[in-house]
Amino acid sequence: MNKKVFVSGCFDMLHSGHIAFFKEAANYGDLYVGIGSDATVVELKGRQTINSEQERIYMINAIRYVKEAFVNTGSGILDFKDDLVKLKPDYFIVNEDGYSPAKQELCIALGIELKLLERIPDEGLPERSTTAIRSAGNCTLPYRIDLAGTWIDQPYVSKYGKGWALTLSLEPVVEYNERCGMSTSTRNAAKKIWPYYLPLEKPEKLAEILFKYENSPGATMISGAQDAIGICMPGLVRHQYNNEYWPIKIESIHDEATLTWLENHIYMRLLWPREPGLDLLGDTYINEENVKELTSAADEVWEAIKNKDLQKFSAGFLKSFHAQTKMFPAMVNDRINKEIAKYKDIALAWKLAGAGGGGYLILVSDKPIEGTMRINVRRKDLL
Repeated sequence: MNKKVFVSGCFDMLHSGHIAFFKEAANYGDLYVGIGSDATVVELKGRQTINSEQERIYMINAIRYVKEAFVNTGSGILDFKDDLVKLKPDYFIVNEDGYSPAKQELCIALGIELKLLERIPDEGLPERSTTAIRSAGNCTLPYRIDLAGTWIDQPYVSKYGKGWALTLSLEPVVEYNERCGMSTSTRNAAKKIWPYYLPLEKPEKLAEILFKYENSPGATMISGAQDAIGICMPGLVRHQYNNEYWPIKIESIHDEATLTWLENHIYMRLLWPREPGLDLLGDTYINEENVKELTSAADEVWEAIKNKDLQKFSAGFLKSFHAQTKMFPAMVNDRINKEIAKYKDIALAWKLAGAGGGGYLILVSDKPIEGTMRINVRRKDLL
């Protein structure tokens, strides 16, 4: 009997990259493909599918490398769990940006081998991804990650001491999941103003427009300005706050060597969505001492980046994360700490991409880390 191979995904807007993935996966045995239902795609991606689940099943079943395709019966990020138990495959195969700790844990529990494949196009064909295809005629708005100083853009933090937040604007080479710490809520607000791309305006002006649009008059919860700035202002940006929602100073770095250096040392690992009912503000320790640790770490990270000093960058990066979790301990839990522990001998530093306690783990390393995603910093000359 042939071994059974299982892969899962949305597989919306079927393209040559999907076919190459199926072809390589089928080398391990009979290939079964589970697809996310239309409802699951809306839940995880925050958008409707281009092709319905019926159309996707029809097309995938017509591919000669596929033994059988079906709609996953569950929901959420592990919508295939019950199907995996029923199918009992020998291998669960994912591409390099499809790995997650939850998939690894599930495979270990079920005695299934998890394999990671690189995204390699078939000979003579260009690289293809759904995100790139959608972006070509759809939304090309950036995402952002924070490197240090998260929370300082809230006055209830910066009132204890002014300080900088550091953000990197990212090209949308990956369609990041909703509720993942990648400023997707602010990006969704931006899409209501600019559905396809940022207009040719001064980036700081665009950031201010987006910040004011997202935080309408009378709003009780104010989204921090770092998200709007990180999305609208390219390159590496630091913005200083002093008991106000909008920064008092903004500085940028667009040097190609520096941005490339960051791309070569920052990696991202997919985690899981924010835990339901998470209350970050229920138990906090915001005081002068902890805020000073946060702001000094941001200063250290900025100087280390300018000098391309990886050791000092890693130390400041980790110090900033520890300062965040001191002030907001609900950012981490046993599950998060267990995942971080896997990289303590591999990575030089780590932090969560956002404040929600899930989403993506950002890792700093002097060499590539298997199963992680690279970042692509948005350059100024692409405006």
